[in-house]
Amino acid sequence: MTTSVELSVAALSLDPGQSDAEAHTPPIAFEVKPFTIDLSTRATRMISLVKAAQLPDKPAFPGLGSTFGADLDKMKELQSAWTTTFNWSTQQEAMNKYPHFTAIIEGLTIHYIYQKSKNHGAIPLILIHGWPASFLQFLPLVEPLTTMGKTSTGASVSFDIVIPSLPGFAFSSPPPVKWTLQDTARIFDILMTKVLGYKTHAVFGTDFGCVVGYSMYSKFPTNVRSASFDYIPFIALMPDQLTAEGIVLDDYGKFAIQILVKTATTGIGYYYEQSTEPNTIGLALFDNPLGQLIWMGSKYLLWSDPRAGTNGSLVNTDNILASISLYFLTESFISATFTYAQNATSFGTVYTRAPTDAPMLFSSFKFNNQYWPKEIISRVGNMVFYKEHDFGGHFPSLDNPTEFVDDLREIRTFFK
Repeated sequence: MTTSVELSVAALSLDPGQSDAEAHTPPIAFEVKPFTIDLSTRATRMISLVKAAQLPDKPAFPGLGSTFGADLDKMKELQSAWTTTFNWSTQQEAMNKYPHFTAIIEGLTIHYIYQKSKNHGAIPLILIHGWPASFLQFLPLVEPLTTMGKTSTGASVSFDIVIPSLPGFAFSSPPPVKWTLQDTARIFDILMTKVLGYKTHAVFGTDFGCVVGYSMYSKFPTNVRSASFDYIPFIALMPDQLTAEGIVLDDYGKFAIQILVKTATTGIGYYYEQSTEPNTIGLALFDNPLGQLIWMGSKYLLWSDPRAGTNGSLVNTDNILASISLYFLTESFISATFTYAQNATSFGTVYTRAPTDAPMLFSSFKFNNQYWPKEIISRVGNMVFYKEHDFGGHFPSLDNPTEFVDDLREIRTFFK
């Protein structure tokens, strides 16, 4: 079966080229090394565990679907696909067609993909994932973003793409116990400026990645000259709070805010568990790939546009299983989960403005699990672009990659 990842790689299949930024030899101190993914041996055991695991024949309370969490029927479908049509070796081969590296920064091994554009004037752009995602989330963007495209005004644009794995995720080593996402912002700034040698660059962050990206935007204004987000590190306001602020929602906003309310009232059990007892759920599911699928894979279904698989959506069985397989095979479920406990207050309750004049862009996707109207976004940065999308959810690079790429290309219009 041909996957979306394979299609992206097939279109790429070019050696990294030069952009207007000079090629830099990474400083020896960072021990930069090419990296190849090789997890096939572990994958054999993983599939054996999935085959041996048993789910109930029928729901204990029929007819509820995903009302109270994971849908049993859908989980059984994914389990079956994992042991029949899914092929880790094919996925791994596709991943390895991208240029992977590791660097040692402040004692941590940081894994990243670094794909340069062959076009003159390419903008360096770092893409930062969250949970339960990984670098895989952004692979469909690499080819269109490194290839010359156009902004809405017809300007030519391409990017040098950097996709790091957060500390504790995939191939990046777990951080110390008191490590915060602000610490990650510091080392990602080092990655962009000292390891890769860029004087200025742009950043996109989503989910926990928005905390990292916004911290880079705020704390390193000389280096980060444009930032794009679909999440911001501030707790979204409820309907009564928006009313008190004098913010009137249109039809799009009224729909999106109801998803936020549903998430806040019935969809945050995982958040409390991971913020307070990450080791409990981490140890419980450490050697249980099906359990990890139910815990994390269900989020891809719950947080994505319900029309997944249509309108260019890449939220499909293979992509979900590849993501969960990566967590299991790299044994990063526990360390990734600890990010919640280490950053319990990373989303602020008081909206403050970043001390920078760098432009900030924001993309809102209708089925995302959080919603911030443009009046709120304008308070936290130099907002120059705000766009609402009727299709898409929490994983826009999979939910709605075409329109998401268009939004990222608008960075060219404002980059300075």
